[in-house]
Amino acid sequence: MYGVYLMTIVIIHNKGQYNHRIKRSLQYLKIPCELVSNELTIEEIEAKNPEGLILGSGPLMETAGNSIEYIKHFDILILGICLGHQLIVKVYGGEVSSSDTESYVKVELNIHDNDTLFKELGNKMEVWSSHKDEVSKIPENFEILASSSLCDVEAFKHKDKKVYGIQFHPEVIHTPKGDYIFNNFYEICKG
Repeated sequence: MYGVYLMTIVIIHNKGQYNHRIKRSLQYLKIPCELVSNELTIEEIEAKNPEGLILGSGPLMETAGNSIEYIKHFDILILGICLGHQLIVKVYGGEVSSSDTESYVKVELNIHDNDTLFKELGNKMEVWSSHKDEVSKIPENFEILASSSLCDVEAFKHKDKKVYGIQFHPEVIHTPKGDYIFNNFYEICKG
């Protein structure tokens, strides 16, 4: 494929059980991607010349390796999933707190903005989500894209930068339309 430029998405492995499924989901969609350790340096990530970063889930903030540094450094499209979503909030000055819901649950999202990440998904969407920790205060310059009866901030985006976060897991079978999220993410990358 000489002369063909493929945009690569780098998936940051934050030690969560579903990080490999993120990679598999993107591969099924024919989206070029690579799953890498969150211990790589900024320079090692830059050498991969990514068009976008996906910050995967993980059990604790302490298992996030260099993810906070990636959020601060890179000016490319970033999507945080679960822990990645919460790390973005921390970097930008929001707040994360423990929830009363401590397990994975099926949740119905109320989609407030379906122009970007939720394009073609209408006003409701069933998702599989972990709510042990969740965003309790959104940072300045962010807007909420989706909420649920369990959480006011299921998804957000930065108003001026290409930074998105979602509390739920689009990569699992329990999120039937999760592929739309990844396709829309890739389309935003290409735009």
